[in-house]
Amino acid sequence: MRTAIIDLGTNTFHLMIVEGSEILFKTSIPAKIGMGGISKGVISEEGIQRALGVLRSFREIIDTQSVSIEKVFATGTSAIRNAGNQEVFIQRVLDETGIKIQVISGEEEAELISLGVKQAMKIPETSMIMDIGGGSVEFIICNDEKIFWKQSFEIGGQRLMDKFMKSDPISMRSVQMMDDFFRENLLPLANACHQYAPKVLIGSSGSFDTLIDMQYMKENGQLPASDEIAFEYSLPAFYWAYDELIFKNHPERMQIPGMIELRVDMIVVAICMIRFIIQTLDIERIRVSSYALKEGVMAKILR
Repeated sequence: MRTAIIDLGTNTFHLMIVEGSEILFKTSIPAKIGMGGISKGVISEEGIQRALGVLRSFREIIDTQSVSIEKVFATGTSAIRNAGNQEVFIQRVLDETGIKIQVISGEEEAELISLGVKQAMKIPETSMIMDIGGGSVEFIICNDEKIFWKQSFEIGGQRLMDKFMKSDPISMRSVQMMDDFFRENLLPLANACHQYAPKVLIGSSGSFDTLIDMQYMKENGQLPASDEIAFEYSLPAFYWAYDELIFKNHPERMQIPGMIELRVDMIVVAICMIRFIIQTLDIERIRVSSYALKEGVMAKILR
């Protein structure tokens, strides 16, 4: 029986079609439903139109792939979860595409992300998973057997861009203000890290995928193979990428091999957050998982 899984992220919508545990088809398309509204707590009319355009194309693929509409699992995250017009948005999507959206809490999102990451890699030692979305950021401290602590923070990339990215390249003053913001808003994470002492950061998909692509293009002149889903990523490689990204403007960042249009702006605030996490929480090692929320949904369905 074929199943379609849709992850309606704040920045990107992802579609994955599976049969059992076999992934038959995957695509990601920017919908940017957070743009122009997320800081006001709504999905703008332009955001709704972009969402409908992407979901209509997803519905065509779903039909072509012979997936029944009852077997479509669409997950709404931060932008939808916090939108004052959430019900209107969900109803319009249902009316125009037949796709029924289930909005999940930040706690559920964190749990599904950890489940997805565990499909990509073993986590033998206490580690901290970090998933940077457009609307929220999830942190999960866990190992293979157990989740020790998890929390979703509504401080994702689009929110950070609206608040801090007032110039391009970003100003050092804005970077310092972001650090102060993280210090204040991520206090529960700092306390959890003090308690559980994870030394390994596992970056989940998104901006971390782009950092891996940049590294592979620099070292090998090509992108990683499509079936590679787990990576080791060195601290020196991260700091090289940080310096490459922080001092450049949009056109200059687009020239970096491995960069994609979808992440070219949001990656600036994302790497500022990653650097803050590495430096303030004593991270010694970075790993990257290409699997995230939608693979977690797949694992949950298979269970």
